[in-house]
Amino acid sequence: MINKADFEDTKTRFSEYWARENHDRPLISVKAPKLNAKATFPKVPEKLQDRWLDTEYVIKASRAHMENTYFGGESFPMAWPNLGPDIFGAFYGVDVDFSPDTSWALHKEMDLTNLVFEEKGYYAKILEMTKAMLEDSKGDYLVGITDIHSGLDGIVSLIGPENLCYELYDNPDGVKKATFDMLEGYKKVMTELHSLITAYQAGSTNWMGVWHEGLWYPVSCDFCCMISQEMFDEFALPELIDEIRFLDGSLFHLDGPGALKHLDALLGIEELDGIQWVYGAGQPSASCWIDILKKIQDARKLIHVAVTPKDLPVLLENLEPEGVMYELWVSSEYEVDEIIKMALGSRRKKVY
Repeated sequence: MINKADFEDTKTRFSEYWARENHDRPLISVKAPKLNAKATFPKVPEKLQDRWLDTEYVIKASRAHMENTYFGGESFPMAWPNLGPDIFGAFYGVDVDFSPDTSWALHKEMDLTNLVFEEKGYYAKILEMTKAMLEDSKGDYLVGITDIHSGLDGIVSLIGPENLCYELYDNPDGVKKATFDMLEGYKKVMTELHSLITAYQAGSTNWMGVWHEGLWYPVSCDFCCMISQEMFDEFALPELIDEIRFLDGSLFHLDGPGALKHLDALLGIEELDGIQWVYGAGQPSASCWIDILKKIQDARKLIHVAVTPKDLPVLLENLEPEGVMYELWVSSEYEVDEIIKMALGSRRKKVY
């Protein structure tokens, strides 16, 4: 693998993480610029869309990035077809507006009771990009599943958040039907992509940088910040539970303080493996959320959280290592190695 010599050991660590049997230290995905890196990035296409859709360019740029990166701890080289967070809506006919850094769905009026999954267009492009990456990888890196969101977030990608708020009152049955109709599309996409990927490599991964021997994926509902606990329980939870049961592994992407009102409901889902806590831009970093992280751990759920080096002493002191994963970027390979030493030297925690 590119700048990663011990991936078999890393796979073992991830299996221990999912089972909450990593007793010696938490998992740490830590990356840094590669010392004396020499990989040259390809010329950026003039057309903005080509920066996203030109498969050859995307692969070359991804390779250059990986070759210039030092992968420490449980981090590993990985590429995935990234057309932005609203791409699942594009599989149902909305168009996508690309910017240099992200993309947005161009929302439109739609009959939520008559959604049609489109095999051509953006879905065909995702399949093509995934296969091209797999054929290029040749063991140098893993290929992840693209970023897709079903449930209420899927509906948001179609009609926008404001219109969904109206639909929850004016067309509640239509919203519920749409969440489960889109879930069938989600299952189709996940099944087909996982089948394609596992013909080339073992297990699955995605934008979160976590590996699982089966089919795992982040589950989410960013729209939950806009609705009450009662509406979340009625409109989001039923689809979410079905989605979780479909997967071999799941971490809920809990995005921002506004989503914390739903934490108890999420922790009550027996089949949910864990929580990725994203405290958000402008918020205090991970060590300031110890109470939330301990609540997640006390519920016997996995934790995934982005941290800074200054967070680690507090986190290592207050959280058990089992089922915990920290993610961070640092400035040098030396700092990567020092962070792993710090984790190994932290006090021994209890074994469940």
